[in-house]
Amino acid sequence: MGGIYVNDRAVSVLENYEIEVLRTWKGRGAILCESDKGLLILKEYNGPKDKVIFQDALLQSIRQRGFLAAESLLKTKEGELIAYDQDRVPYILKTYFEGKECNLRDIKECVQAVKTLAKLHEAAQMEERDISGQSQRMERGIDKDYEKHNRELKKVRKFLKDKSQKTNFEIFLLKNYDYFLNMALRTAEEVSAYSAENGKEDAPCIICHGDYQYHNIIVGSHGMEGMAVVNFEKCVWDNPVRDLYLFMRKLLEKSGWSQELGTLLLDTYRRERPLQPEDCRQLYFRLLYPEKFWKIANFYYNSGKAWIPGRNMDKLEKLLAQEQEKIRFLENFKSMYG
Repeated sequence: MGGIYVNDRAVSVLENYEIEVLRTWKGRGAILCESDKGLLILKEYNGPKDKVIFQDALLQSIRQRGFLAAESLLKTKEGELIAYDQDRVPYILKTYFEGKECNLRDIKECVQAVKTLAKLHEAAQMEERDISGQSQRMERGIDKDYEKHNRELKKVRKFLKDKSQKTNFEIFLLKNYDYFLNMALRTAEEVSAYSAENGKEDAPCIICHGDYQYHNIIVGSHGMEGMAVVNFEKCVWDNPVRDLYLFMRKLLEKSGWSQELGTLLLDTYRRERPLQPEDCRQLYFRLLYPEKFWKIANFYYNSGKAWIPGRNMDKLEKLLAQEQEKIRFLENFKSMYG
């Protein structure tokens, strides 16, 4: 190794790899490395060992299936995916793509991101025997997630009601609580009723990215018409609309729940990879569930509560301001795809 000018003990981790380091520099929460193997990124890894094995198997599999615009994990000289510094802090080393994050205000980029997602899902459609790490298999279905969220929402409401002295945020939160809690409970009931009526038929075996958001989609001079996908640490077996929902919800919130934009994104995905009626229904349920409210309430409850950042009030006010637009969007969505 030579040419290192970052004074960081984590850099010594690079000695575990068969690479020639030309220079390193600090990135956002990571160390970037120019090497004889190209640009690399060294990041702390907080997950279990079997998850990174699963992640590596996925990345290798989708590459073999023609999806080249995704990162790769490098193994150490000993063939391990995790390396440790002197304090036993775990790290992973990955290939790195130069470029900028997908711009949510650029519709062309967002459409391309949805096309890229559909192509990723095509490559990630496989049987369990096609990939190692079967222990990562999870129960598909959102009903269990919503049951857990709803228990948490009830707990937060009880805490708020029992609190004798309330801040302005807490008063405002409690004032609007029942509306969103009732919607959360109704959504969970609809999901259960739909599952009971239609059965829990297996959706295609897809390994979702798990965190398909703009900051994990890199626009630059590489494959897939200039887009690459990074940070697969949350990859998981699930229905593909898990990823589609996450990306669409962010955009729809920013656009005031634009019907035109929602149709454009969904039709873009469907042209690349067909969706079954049950997939569209699950997307509807995911959009209907008040996840943003649950996040606001959960963040409040799990924080110190002594000081509530002003941005939480802003988020709640924006959520309320958009609620009627969201309801109109979902009514139209249900009539078109439901």
